[in-house]
Parts: sequence; structure tokens; C-alpha cells
Amino acid sequence: MKKIYFLMCLFALALITACTTAQINKTMGGINDALGSGGGLTTEQVVTGLKEALIKGISNGSAEASRVDGYFKNPEIKIPFPPDVQKVETKLRQIGLGGEVDKFVMQLNRGAEDAAKEAKPIFISAIKSMTIQDAWSILKGEDDAATQYLKRVTSSQLKEKFKPVIKNSLDKVNATKYYSSIITSYNKIPLVEDVNPDLDDYATDKAIEGLFTLVADEEKKIREDPVARTSEILKKVFAAQD
Repeated sequence: MKKIYFLMCLFALALITACTTAQINKTMGGINDALGSGGGLTTEQVVTGLKEALIKGISNGSAEASRVDGYFKNPEIKIPFPPDVQKVETKLRQIGLGGEVDKFVMQLNRGAEDAAKEAKPIFISAIKSMTIQDAWSILKGEDDAATQYLKRVTSSQLKEKFKPVIKNSLDKVNATKYYSSIITSYNKIPLVEDVNPDLDDYATDKAIEGLFTLVADEEKKIREDPVARTSEILKKVFAAQD
């Protein structure tokens, strides 16, 4: 027990430069309370609890995003027409092709919804790299600290793995076909500069961004609402912060 207490003190002191006195006292108080009550809040439990919180957020977030209209009818994560070629949308609407633009945007979001089904294992694999130091920092962080950590350390890796998934989904729902048709129609308009932006990159970035948004929402629930803590380890780890 003394050894566990000593290790926890070291991790808490390592955060001193990033925490206020009140936060440090609260951290130490939570550790003392847990140890004193026989709960034994170990570093292993902190890491396990945070990983479980992230996995829960990923599971709920990907489930929400992957249902029909999970992206398309959620204004928080809906993927719009690529902003870097907004002139394409504007011009096509001016010449009466707004319906084609709307159809493409819907299929673009359908592609993201389909791809979200495959996101869960990719994200969970990334979560396993979390260290003890990461866990303690996250535990005392903002409402979306775990999500921001995951975004910071895994975004490039996730994009590499997720891009072929989103590409397959876009092809499956014909979003790629609609996009090609739209760009072709635009490039045929006299006196316009040809465009050919990378749809796969854009859709991948926006789909991942949307998933992180939903995961952050889930993380906030776990931090703020005891009812959202659906296991004993989540209750124990996050109760020390209440």
C-alpha cells in the first residue's frame, strides 16, 4: 500500500507545473480518500478506467455516426460541399444544377455513415498506446482531454488507416460518381478555371473530425454524469474527480 501511495504521489507531483494549488490538493485528496476507504485507486486502475472511457465513447460515437442520417442530419458533424471549391457549388446552383449538388452532399454523408461502422476497431487499437503519464494528465484535464489526446497522437495514423475505408464507402454509395459528374459539369462551363480537388482526403478528414466530436460529447457525459459511468472502474476513477 505504501508503495502504491508513493507512486501516485510521484505522478501527481509530475503535474505540478500544469495545475493550480486547488487542483493539486483535489488530486491528492481524491487519492487519499480512495486509499483510505480501502478502494485502492491504483495507477493501473486510472489507465484502465480512462481507456474504458475512451472505448465507450468510441463505441457510442461510431454507433451514432453510422446510423442513417448520423452525419447528414446532425448539424454538428454534417459534411458540407468542400469549402475550398465553394465556387463550384455556387456556379452550379446559378445554372440550375442545385439538385445535383444536394444529391452529392447527401451521398457524401452516406459514405461517412457507412465508413463509421469500420471506425471502432481502428480507434480502439490507437487507444492501447496510452501511457500512465498520459492517463494522469487526462484525468485532471478538460472535459474533452482524453479525446484531444487521442486526436493529437493518432490523427495521422488514423487518417492513413481510415482513408481506404472512406474511399470504399464513397464508391459504394456512388458519392464518387456524383462528385465526378459535378466537377465535369463545372469544368465545361466557359471561362471557369478547371478544378479537381481530392474528395477522398476531404471526406476522410471530415469523417474523422465528426467522430472525434461525438467521442468528446461522450467523454463529457462520463465526466459530468455519474449515470453514464456504466462500470465499477469508471465509477471509481471518475468519482475521485467529482
